[in-house]
Amino acid sequence: MIRVVSLVPSLTETVAMTLPQSLIGATAWCTHPPGLDVPRLGGPKTPDLATIQDLRPDLVLMNTEENRRADAEALRAARIAVHVTHPRTVDAALTELDELIRRLGVDREPGWLRAARTAWSALVTPEPRWRGLVPVWRAPWIVIGPDTLASDLLSRLGMDNLCPAGPDRYPRSDLAGLRELAPDLVVLPDEPYPFTAADGPDAWPAQRYALVSGRHLTWYGPSLADAPRVLAEQLAEPAAGSTAGLRP
Repeated sequence: MIRVVSLVPSLTETVAMTLPQSLIGATAWCTHPPGLDVPRLGGPKTPDLATIQDLRPDLVLMNTEENRRADAEALRAARIAVHVTHPRTVDAALTELDELIRRLGVDREPGWLRAARTAWSALVTPEPRWRGLVPVWRAPWIVIGPDTLASDLLSRLGMDNLCPAGPDRYPRSDLAGLRELAPDLVVLPDEPYPFTAADGPDAWPAQRYALVSGRHLTWYGPSLADAPRVLAEQLAEPAAGSTAGLRP
């Protein structure tokens, strides 16, 4: 049985839901599935490399956004295989997940991956489209750029990302500049920054906002199967303290 350490929360869930006995370590940020009982090896950007080496994994799972190149190089120098992911679209995420499943030695598509393919292929993009912004941090304000998995996912749900394309895929901006873009809706996920209902009227008094699940917005793994339904419901329903979601 292959021995796997995952330094990416969504991939931890992927392995745990597909080949649970192979998972021998994960980060402190790996919260799904609930009750996961494996050694915790620091954070995605602060992994305990010495302990990882002591566990003698056959494969360490990493991501170009969530983990550091230096850590990947250190693991490779220790003769530990590293599998790196970097999906920027829903289609790429599904393809990369299929490749990972095969590398784990699983020759049958798991039910959650089949359900995710069906959910996204059956999705009909709503009309009319709407203009949105997706902050993922405040102080400083950081928003999701168009060349990201989350932006592609929301585009399929009808959003045109107001953040302009550029070299920085998660650009910083002052709040006044973001307000001037006049989004139809500000999408506030609960991670990595834990946005709550108080952040909507506080920062966006003149804009509508919706609170959404960060796991369904940015994770790529089993959560993709439910993401279209969960996010569509959260975008459509009023948030506490907000006058509206997308529906009048």
